[in-house]
Amino acid sequence: MKFITYNVNGLRSAIEKGLLNWLANIQADIVCLQEVKCRPDQVDTSIFESLQYFHYWSITEKKGYSGVLTLSKYKPLNFFCGVENEKFDREGRAIRLDFKDFSILNVYMPSGSSGQQRQAFKMEWLDYFFLYAFKLKSNFPNLIISGDFNICHQPIDIHNPIANANSSGFLPEEREWMTKFFNSGFVDAFRYLCKEPHHYTWWSFRANARARNLGWRIDYHTLSFPLLKSLKNCLIMSEIKHSDHCPVLMELDI
Repeated sequence: MKFITYNVNGLRSAIEKGLLNWLANIQADIVCLQEVKCRPDQVDTSIFESLQYFHYWSITEKKGYSGVLTLSKYKPLNFFCGVENEKFDREGRAIRLDFKDFSILNVYMPSGSSGQQRQAFKMEWLDYFFLYAFKLKSNFPNLIISGDFNICHQPIDIHNPIANANSSGFLPEEREWMTKFFNSGFVDAFRYLCKEPHHYTWWSFRANARARNLGWRIDYHTLSFPLLKSLKNCLIMSEIKHSDHCPVLMELDI
């Protein structure tokens, strides 16, 4: 099975840039999109159905903000919006699909780059999400968590770790959280297979950053340990440009 995670930074904008043709060609089984910034009634959803996708949305109260969308070639046994916390769920940050052999949580974690208030919100989310994910893994042992984590874990995951040491997304407390998360029973699929530097999933629009590959790796496929034996491949598709992020492709033998 092919899995995609992709922060599209505005679904309608990404569609105008050719997202649908790319989806038709890549033929992924499950696609986790983040920061869609729209509601189902603002898009012709038949475009997904024409590609044989079921579509499941978690939307935000604030228009034009956040939101996640999961596309699946297969109808799940169950789907669930949110993380069981009203404060976070009003921002449309997560949706889970359950299948016979695995569950997948599509997540868009908060950014703290706009100021101290949002950074505090992000840290509150991280504290809550760690416990939520641990509980979820207990109930659904074959668990995939894919999405935009808005954190670079190690210096290898960011183009300039020294200059960004005090930047939201690479703060020591955020990186420590990632270490704790992976130590709790999850695996970073890409880094498990690739130990090389200079692989990023997000680039600033400023300073010609993408052309110069001055990026951050903040988008992840993570697997619970029982699924690790199924991992076949994980690729960062940096050549795909519908957004300031790029898609990450994972293949599992399920």
